[in-house]
This record gives sequence, C-alpha cells and structure tokens, in this order.
Amino acid sequence: MSSLQNKKIILGITGSIAAYKAAQLVRLLAKSGAEVQVLMTDAATGFITPLTLSTLSKRPVLTGIHTEEGWNNHVELGLWADALVIAPLTATTLAKLSMGIADNILAAVYLSARCPVFFAPAMDLDMWKHPAVQGHVERLQSFGNHLIPVGYGELASGLTGEGRMAEPEEIVRLLEEFLAKKQDLTGKKILITAGPTYEPIDPVRFVGNRSSGRMGVALANAAARRGASVTLILGPSKLSPTEPSVETIRVETAQQMYDQALRCFPAADAAIMAAAVADYRPAEVADEKIKKAGEEMNIRLVKNPDIAATLGSRKQPGQIIIGFALETNNEADNAREKLLKKNMDCIVLNSLRDAGAGFDVPTNRVMLLFKDNNSLHFELKHKDAVAEDILDAAVRLWNVSSTI
Repeated sequence: MSSLQNKKIILGITGSIAAYKAAQLVRLLAKSGAEVQVLMTDAATGFITPLTLSTLSKRPVLTGIHTEEGWNNHVELGLWADALVIAPLTATTLAKLSMGIADNILAAVYLSARCPVFFAPAMDLDMWKHPAVQGHVERLQSFGNHLIPVGYGELASGLTGEGRMAEPEEIVRLLEEFLAKKQDLTGKKILITAGPTYEPIDPVRFVGNRSSGRMGVALANAAARRGASVTLILGPSKLSPTEPSVETIRVETAQQMYDQALRCFPAADAAIMAAAVADYRPAEVADEKIKKAGEEMNIRLVKNPDIAATLGSRKQPGQIIIGFALETNNEADNAREKLLKKNMDCIVLNSLRDAGAGFDVPTNRVMLLFKDNNSLHFELKHKDAVAEDILDAAVRLWNVSSTI
C-alpha cells in the first residue's frame, strides 16, 4: 500500500508553462490513494483549466481568495492537509511566499499551513540562477519547507540547463518516501544540541564561533516530523525550530549547555551533539566594558566541560550518542579518535575544505563514521537532507543494538 493512501494533499499550481504537468501529478496522487485539493493562482488558469483539474481530483478547484468559498477555506485547508505541494512554483509566487505576501489563495493557505510544505520551482535558466531567486529559495528552506530540486534539460525558452520542474513521478516518489518514514521515530526521545556558545569577556564582548545552528535545528525539525519527542538545547542562534512539538531550551554559554544536557540526557534514547561548543572560556569576566589601553590585551582562558565526553561516560545500554567533528586536517583520523575517546556510536565528519560545507551555509557534505569501522559517504546536499541521513543512521544503530 502506498504511504499516500488516505493522505490529504493540497496541490498549488502557479503560472508556468510547466503547469501542464499538473494534470499528470493529480492523476498519480489520486492513483496512490491520496485525496487531492487543487489551488491555482490566476496566472495558472491561463496554462491549464480548473475544469481539467477538478475532473481529475473530483474536488472543486479554488482559484480566488476573495470569493466566499476561498475566504472561508484558506485557514481550514491549512489545518486539513497532510502535505502542501506547490508545483510548479514560479519566481513571482516564490518571492511572495518568502516575504509573506498573501494576495492569492495559494499564498494564504501556505501561510496558514501546519503541515510539511514541498515546493518544485520551474523557470528559465538565468532566472533560476539569479541571486534574488536563490535567496528566496534559501529563505523558504530556512522556514522548514522542502525544496524539490529542479531538473536539467531543454527549457521553454529554447535554452538547455537547470530550471525544469521535477517530473510528476519524481514528486510523488519523494512524497511517498517522506510520509513512509515520517513516524519511524515514534516513542523515541531525542536530545539535540545546536548553535554556538558565547563565552563573555565583558558585558559587550565574547568568545564565540560562526555556527548558525542550522544543522541542529534541521535535525530537531526532522526528528519531530518522524514522531520523536525532541528536546533542543539551542545556543545563541537566530534560528528556531518550525515544528511546534520541539521543546527548545535556550542557552548562551558552554556551561549552561552542559548543565542542561546532563539534566536531560538520562531520559533520552539518543543524544545528537550538533552544537559548536567553545572549548575554552575567559577565566575572569569583567563587570564593566573593558576600556582600550595599550597595544595589547591578554585574556586568560580556561577549559570548558566536554559535553560529549561526559554524556559518553554516562551512557546506558540502549542509549546512542552521535557527535560532530569539523576538521581541517587528517579529518577521518581525528574524527575516529574523537568517536572512540568519547564513547560515541557515530560521528558526523565535515570539513572546511569542502566548498558549500561548514558554518552558516544551507548545505553540507558529510561522512558518517561508526564504532565498527564502517563509514558512509554523502555528496553535498541541503542540511535538511543531511538531517534525514543522520536520523536514518540512528534508526540503524537502534536496530543493531536490539539484536545484540
């Protein structure tokens, strides 16, 4: 049975030539057992008729927010759906969704949706590569929405390159995979640390790093979507989880993160240590701003407690710990040494040598190293997808431990 059986899917269609693919997409969703509600922007109706789509979906197509039916339904639909899929998504509607402009039925439902949102852009090569468009794509992903990657091929303009909407079969496959594993963490309690720590020098200055918290927040969102009870200990990041069930504990310093991690760990089935914790902190913190004096200023640093090592020493049977290692040389050797020394079950290695990986970027390229000397290598991908890979590894670790 398809994981789409009896699922409620909203399909949003915008004004792209790729809208012709929507008929096939509705047909495939319906064939998989989903209940499909189609929403269209005014521009979309110029490429494919609402009558065609209502016939295939067996539901009236909504095209206007200002009609009585549209006005009454935009909030209700946002609560009704198991998933919202926007395919094709034009540059115009992409910008509206990114900026929260609700001047059509699709944008209004998007802003009301509490379900996972998937978007499949469709536009010409140069439009797709424009920094403004890429900025809006990244912004939508930062909200927890899921990008369905564009394809490569011949475009409506006659050019060849990236920008084609994903094929309907690919979109349905991604939805099925997402919904199939959505609840495989039900009953698990997962502790996640994320973000940097700030170690104060005085009321103005601090010792910190460039971590944004993206990876840890992506892990928290993904684990919650898959049914886990998630506690996120989050350093001073501008980000917040989008899944409402995530319990978020805000901290500033390594000591605060350490205290909260030790408090929460005994009840956890897994701890995922994604935070970039400062190894050292100033020995003395000035009560007032330190005034500039002389050509040098020396700050004595003392070591912070090691959160991963402490949790590793307290790990009980059935608990797993996944750590992170950001290395610049001898990456695999250094990561494996850390894995064994701190009694972790898996360590996620990423390198600052890899373009598009590391701090404060939406993508990452990782290697997963395990205690049994096995490893998994992944190509560069969005951190939302990396989060799924890490959680898949956690599931495998639990399955292995249950057979021992």
